[in-house]
Amino acid sequence: MSGSGAAAEREEFTAFFLQIVRDLTEGGLGHPEVGDAVARLKEVLEYNAPGGKCNRGLTVLAAFRQLASPGQRDPESLRCALAVGWCIELFQAFFLVADDIMDASLTRRGQLCWYKKEGIGLDAINDAFLLESSVYRLLKKYCGERPYYLHLLELFLQTAYQTELGQMLDLITAPVSQVDLNRFSEQRYKAIVKYKTAFYSFYLPVAAAMYMTGIDSKEEHDNAKAILLEMGEFFQIQDDYLDCFGDPELTGKVGTDIQDNKCSWLVVECLRRVTPEQRQILEENYGRKEPEKVAKVKELYETLGLRAAFQEYEENSYRRLQELIQKHANRLPKEIFLGLAQKIYKRQK
Repeated sequence: MSGSGAAAEREEFTAFFLQIVRDLTEGGLGHPEVGDAVARLKEVLEYNAPGGKCNRGLTVLAAFRQLASPGQRDPESLRCALAVGWCIELFQAFFLVADDIMDASLTRRGQLCWYKKEGIGLDAINDAFLLESSVYRLLKKYCGERPYYLHLLELFLQTAYQTELGQMLDLITAPVSQVDLNRFSEQRYKAIVKYKTAFYSFYLPVAAAMYMTGIDSKEEHDNAKAILLEMGEFFQIQDDYLDCFGDPELTGKVGTDIQDNKCSWLVVECLRRVTPEQRQILEENYGRKEPEKVAKVKELYETLGLRAAFQEYEENSYRRLQELIQKHANRLPKEIFLGLAQKIYKRQK
């Protein structure tokens, strides 16, 4: 898609958010019993859903357009694709609001985390639940009469379960209070990434578009999954790298993986390279809040050449991705996967 075409699609998608907010709130605002709660939902939606890159939602739209036959491109079907794209953005917002509380994060998308806002606090837990239920209300409204409705419902429910398993693996591998570097292995890292990020960020948007265009065979979905889970791993490793070495002005968030004792790609790579003395430095400083301890870990990463290791990983992964696309995208258009890969390769945020 040309630059102007992509910009127009982004504009179309962003503009549809007003309709999404209306769909979710207009029947309840001013309601004698739940009006106040629905007004809060509106506030939650407007603060937490927009403001990101919208890559997941836009992927639904792009994939739908590439997969749909001319007869499936009527305005109503397109509105369904826009709505499903926003379902994924709300799904993401649900995870992020909860994740920020669990990680005690401070900022998200260049603004204060929702739970950090004056008067919100742990009430944000219920706000996250509301975001999740909004996904299913929208799916019913837009797709309830469509033949693929059950497929989408099961896809979202399964993806929520997978993502929650991934989050749990992340939490139990790196409890904030106790640092145990022995828990950090490449195998565990890959499991966390696959379940916590890859399914919902990469497979979910493309799989949704596939179901919406009548592609529901297991073989087709397995082929797409093989490519998309690899892409998800690539994306998360970039994310870990940017958490430490990215520019907060560009990323919109201040990285806290070192302080939060995260099982990050950098620490796993670091553990593969350290001498016993260097491991001691890591033991004493990883998972600690003090800025000087965080600085010592970053210094160790620099000493061990992790910037260069990441560049090398990025090149190799991109090459592997191209091979997977050649191998698995035989009946699906390669452009869907190539377009996604180009979006995330060499990104700064």
